Amino acid sequence: MRAMPEPPYTGIGIIDTMVGFPKQDRREVYRFLDPILRDKESKEQFSFPAQYMFKDLPDEAEENVDTVAVVLDNMDRYGIERAMVGVRREREDAIRALKHHPDRFFASVEINPNDGMDSVRYLVEMHDTYGVKAATTFPAGYQVPINDKRYYPIYAKCVELGIPIFCCTGVPGPRVPMAPQKVELIDEVCWFFPELTFVMRHGAEPWTDLAVKLMLKWPNLYYSTSAFAPKHYPKAIVDYANTRGAGKVLYAGYFPAGLTYERIMADMPNVPFNAEVWPKFLRENAIRVLRLDS
Repeated sequence: MRAMPEPPYTGIGIIDTMVGFPKQDRREVYRFLDPILRDKESKEQFSFPAQYMFKDLPDEAEENVDTVAVVLDNMDRYGIERAMVGVRREREDAIRALKHHPDRFFASVEINPNDGMDSVRYLVEMHDTYGVKAATTFPAGYQVPINDKRYYPIYAKCVELGIPIFCCTGVPGPRVPMAPQKVELIDEVCWFFPELTFVMRHGAEPWTDLAVKLMLKWPNLYYSTSAFAPKHYPKAIVDYANTRGAGKVLYAGYFPAGLTYERIMADMPNVPFNAEVWPKFLRENAIRVLRLDS
């Protein structure tokens, strides 16, 4: 039998810029959305608000299972060298992972712009305590537009701390209004904050052509592939990475929220990236944008 060829990225120590930890009840992660969810499926039936978009969700955690060990096992099996995980005061698994495995995990922190100056103080606290490498945010989840004045103190603090912000863009998976995540809103933010590193999360669809135009325009704007199986990476993004954007597209998975590593890595070899794009996409861009070598 003829041996299968090695994937084009073999030997690259992959850096995944979006990883979580399994929960016994996935819904608990998304309770903050309950006040703005209105349809019956989202409120009563789904285990997470974008469930209708995914097949074969990763298993929820069994009782008394070491969730950090589960994630490390997946990382080892699929060539993930390091992973960015969300940390907060009460998130025991993330705190334990950062403490005991600093060579494998680094932190981001989710910021709610509705919290005013408390959000800024929280960002500073998490940066000082856990060395967070990025802020993250979900404009549609908080119903605050990307260019809203409530975000500006957070953007300014990210500049001061020298960290990027990863921001959900495009039509959100959860059934909440999409207006806060229109890609056109990023234009004003990149103009006003040329020192801010802004990374689009979760697809930017259906405005991927516009996302590419804005990345061509603004040197501080990037794209990550979170929440998309590789077979669904937008063509505009793949084409951009293969031409002028090899340094602008970062790998992010969605384990264990909606995708298994088995699904991701089964699809990955079929992505038509040029050979020189793979190390940038899977590793080098993350190191540079997140300053992982500092």
